[in-house]
Amino acid sequence: MVAVIHRPAADIPAQQLALPMAMAHASARSETEATDPSRTDAPDAPDAAGMTSSHERVGFELGWDYAHHGQTPPVEQLFQQSPLQQGWQLGRATFGQRTLKSHRHTQQWLSLRLHAWLRGRHFETLLVTPNYLQQLDTTHCPISRLPLTDETLHPQQASIDRLRDDAGYAAGNLALISRAANQAKADRTWQQAWAMGQSLRQGPMVQAGGLGADAWERMAVLMSFVTEMPHDLACQLPMLVLPSNRLRLFNPIQALQALVTRQLATPGWSQRLTRLEALLDDQQRADFSRFVLALVPRVLRSQSLTDPMAIRWALEDAWRDPLLQRRWTHFARQLTPQQAEQLVHRAASKRLSNVRVQQHGAAATDGWALDRQGFRTAA
Repeated sequence: MVAVIHRPAADIPAQQLALPMAMAHASARSETEATDPSRTDAPDAPDAAGMTSSHERVGFELGWDYAHHGQTPPVEQLFQQSPLQQGWQLGRATFGQRTLKSHRHTQQWLSLRLHAWLRGRHFETLLVTPNYLQQLDTTHCPISRLPLTDETLHPQQASIDRLRDDAGYAAGNLALISRAANQAKADRTWQQAWAMGQSLRQGPMVQAGGLGADAWERMAVLMSFVTEMPHDLACQLPMLVLPSNRLRLFNPIQALQALVTRQLATPGWSQRLTRLEALLDDQQRADFSRFVLALVPRVLRSQSLTDPMAIRWALEDAWRDPLLQRRWTHFARQLTPQQAEQLVHRAASKRLSNVRVQQHGAAATDGWALDRQGFRTAA
């Protein structure tokens, strides 16, 4: 099961937490808010033109969408034999001046699709739309914590990246990070990123790929959210970075960890945590209370902060305290993955958090192309 947690627009932007929930009743295809209602699918021209491969069909549709939005593909792609050029030309002849309104997220969407097409990567066009990419926006890289920029080739240029390299460009697998962090990550797994952070802590090197130990550990945790792992292992990971917007969390205990941590970002957290504690049995309640007593003093200073990003970092940094992590792990191990799922769902249904949970169930990885390591089919 995968659940999605959406945050209201007035708060920190929309959030998806993907949990493998057994009670799932909504599929990824039901996320109609993420689809682009204005999109007109390309005609059957690819088949009529003899384009039978996936590469040709996808390229033609991409060129068609460039034309539909009044955009011009990179000039190096406009050679005569290119299916992208053929789709673009036919689209221009079809739409003329009657193009759709375009904005920077439309351009980002087309560029990301072009990048995926050239690399043979699968791109989930049903859910990953300009509207979806807009919801990924953030001012700072969650890994380096440096401000993002639109300046081309700048190390801090905003970059949409797949957190799982063995999956395609799909809803729930994408995050906005810096170009430098994207390049440092490369095709590493979360375990490899974590090992890099631990290695840097031992020295003598203090940086790798332009990132220090703290940044590598944040990268590892961010990547771990979209990777199913043994429950006991998930219980031991500190929440050194909160989930990015629209990210799916596949480990229920991490979803509960994120939900509890976020409580302290907004007023009324004490009452909400008390009501959440009431959902536990006696032993769990006592251990949860000990965890909260370790957490609260370490984030109280965030109450005087006004910048949402500074508050977020204060909450994340609190998890570097060994005592806090030990108490969380002790509490979390008493829960099964199913119990953690139920707590997240019940907390959301009782409005104990300013988010709502959407369950995905077996459709959690639809469009991820995991069976093909994130690559597009050849046929």
